[in-house]
Order: sequence, then C-alpha cells, then structure tokens
Amino acid sequence: MAFLTFVFATFIWAGYVYGNERVYSDNITRILDRLLDGYDNRLRPGSGEGVTEVKTDIFVTSFGPVSDVEMEYTMDMFFRQMWVDERLKFEGPIEILRLNNRMVDKIWTPDTFFRNSKKSIAHNMTTPNKLFRIMQNGTVLYTMRLTISAECPMSLMDFPMDGHACPLRFGSYAYTNSEIVFTWRKGLIASVDCPQESMSLLQYDLVGQMLSSEVFKSNTGHYSVQVVHFNLQRKLGYYLIQTYVPLIMVVVLSQVSFWINKESVPARTVAGITTVLTMTTLSISARQSLPKVAYATAMDWFIAVCFAFVASALIEFAAVNYFATLEANRLKKKMRQARQEQLEALAAMSDEEGDDDAASSEGGLKRRNHSVCRSETNAVPIFLQQGSAVPPIPQLAGTSPIDKYARILFPLAFGFFNLVYWIIYLGKDTVEKASWKAT
Repeated sequence: MAFLTFVFATFIWAGYVYGNERVYSDNITRILDRLLDGYDNRLRPGSGEGVTEVKTDIFVTSFGPVSDVEMEYTMDMFFRQMWVDERLKFEGPIEILRLNNRMVDKIWTPDTFFRNSKKSIAHNMTTPNKLFRIMQNGTVLYTMRLTISAECPMSLMDFPMDGHACPLRFGSYAYTNSEIVFTWRKGLIASVDCPQESMSLLQYDLVGQMLSSEVFKSNTGHYSVQVVHFNLQRKLGYYLIQTYVPLIMVVVLSQVSFWINKESVPARTVAGITTVLTMTTLSISARQSLPKVAYATAMDWFIAVCFAFVASALIEFAAVNYFATLEANRLKKKMRQARQEQLEALAAMSDEEGDDDAASSEGGLKRRNHSVCRSETNAVPIFLQQGSAVPPIPQLAGTSPIDKYARILFPLAFGFFNLVYWIIYLGKDTVEKASWKAT
C-alpha cells in the first residue's frame, strides 16, 4: 500500500513540474511575441526624440602578436555593448531574458565598426559567439567575440628601446553624435580589462592602457568615437644578445690589432678587413626585422659608430705602416750617405799613400767594404728577414707611437660612447611620449 502511495505521489509531482515548466516556457514565448509585436528594427531607440547612449567595455582574451614590419597588432576580445530600448520593456516572472543569437537579427543593434582595423573576424564556431540579454526595464546587453587586426603607427627612432601606443578606435558607421553617443560603461579606468595571463607577446610588455572619447569630424557630420591606447614597451633582451653584444665584441677584436707587431702586416690587415666585413653582416641582419624607414634608429646609430671604430682601427694601421715606411726610407738614405762618406774617406787615404801601395789599399778597401755590408746585412739572420715579424732594419724595431696612443684612446672613446648612449636611451620614457603623440 505504501509503495502504491509513493508511486502515485511521484506521478503527481512529475506532472506538477512538467506543468510549471510548460507554463514558464509559454510565458516567455508570450513575452517575446509581445515584444516583437509592432517592433521595427530599422529604427533606433528614441528615434526622433533624443540621443541613444551606447555603453561599451572590452575584455581582452589574447593580445598579440605585434608586427613591426606591417605596423599592426592583433587581439582577441569580448566586445560588450549596452543600451536602453524602451520598446523592449516587459513584465513577467523573470527579470532577464537570456536569448541566443537568433534574436539579434530581430531587434535594433548599433552599427558599430572599428575605424583603424585592417581585418576583423566574428567567431562563428560552433555557433555565432554572441551573448544577448534583455532586462525588464528595456536594457539590452549584446556581447560578441571578435579578433581584430588594427594598425599601430610606430616611430622607430628609439628602436629597440622604443615604446608605442597602439590605438583601437570604434564608433557608429552611419549615426552622428546627435543620434548615438558612445560611452565607457565602467569609466576610464576599468572599462578595458587585460588579464596578465592573456598576454602572448614575445618582444613587448603591455604596460597599461589609456581610454578616451573623441569626436570624428567629416563632411557627413560629427561622429562619437571611443579610443583605447595599448601602451607597449619593447623587450631589449633579444637585441642585446643578437646585435649589441656581437657588435661590441667585434669592436674589441678590432682593437686587439693595436697590440700586434706593426711588422706583421698580413695579420693586422686580415684582422682589420675581417672585422669590417663582420660589422657589415651584422648591420644587414639587424635591419631585416624592421620596415624600411627613411630615418636612423637608435640601433643604426650604434652600428654606425661601431663601424667607424672598426674602420678607424684599419686606417690606424695604414697610418702606422705609412709612417714606418717613411722612417725606413729615411734610415736607408742615411745609411747610404754614411757608406758613401766612408768609401770616400777610404779613397782619400789610399791616394795619400804611394802608388806602390795602391793595389794593396784597393784590396783592403774592398775587404772593408765587404765586411761593412756583411755586418749591416747580417745584423738579423736571413731566415728571419724573410718573415714579416722582424724588420730588415733593426732601428725600425719596437712599438709605433701611434699604436701606443691608440691602445689607450680607442678603448676610452668607445667606453665613453657606450656610457652616453645607454644613459640617453634607457633614460627616455618612450611609452609616455608615444601615448602623448597618439592622443
């Protein structure tokens, strides 16, 4: 008996629940039918009476990548719009009507578009990613998931210590600000949310965003425009490893030649030419990831100065070799004059002696001349004279004064340049400057 009573109560409860759900569903259906009865989605809310205010906010789900060559950035976001449509007020057992995307086509929605976008994608998998809700007081919430590729004007004069303010501008395409006005729903601080875990940037840090409202003026009227600037600061680590450190090492290697003996002409020549070619290769590879701008960047200035140091090291050796050659020619001329004077003196001594001793004097002169020449020639062994490390004239051995000065002045000048360079560029607030320019 108890079992039959339980089964009977269960059937009664199931019927009650089913009936309530059916009544609830019928109520929502009647509300929707009543809302759409006589509704014209071609007219904006308050048409002919006042201005329609559209409140917006953005939740960024993914930011990046940023392309320096194309000067654009890509972001994935939830774009939310909220406005009041008095024609959609209703009364019923529920406060919010949660509807799918099919209802969107049946009511009026703002004709919002992104003014600086190059490509925009509305996600439709597996169904259109749209959220649509209607409150009892006629407030409408409309959310879409979008992927935007927008242009980002960049000034690369401070590259790679630069910062950029990438703008995102949106507003109504057809309605002027006397018909539709866009505002930030949560104010200028919290209307754009960029969680740290959503950032997918390899070369930049997103240091903040700045919100504002503008009025775009054209020959068809004035339009309300919302603007958000994403402040980006470039990461320096990659360029330090790939460009700056190799450049500094090449300059240091070029200055090692100052410590090589000036008689080692092949070694110093090869070192100078090799460093110049390496510097050229590094400068070309450093520009491959940048657009072909008509002005010099901070990296270009650094490369140019490093190239000047490397070329100066090669020119310094040319100067050392030139003055060493002049000195060698001067010493050879002096030695020839001394030898000629010695021969003349010996000849005069032989004339004062008699004719009988002429033959023996001439032989002695020849022996003395031969011994002088042999002593001068054999001051350095012949097998060492054939190399480049030992000069043929012993008086030319030693360090050139130019090399002595270069060993001190070149490193000091390069170190001073690095100190000034990094103080100037690392001390700049490039993001703030970029933000000011963008606004």
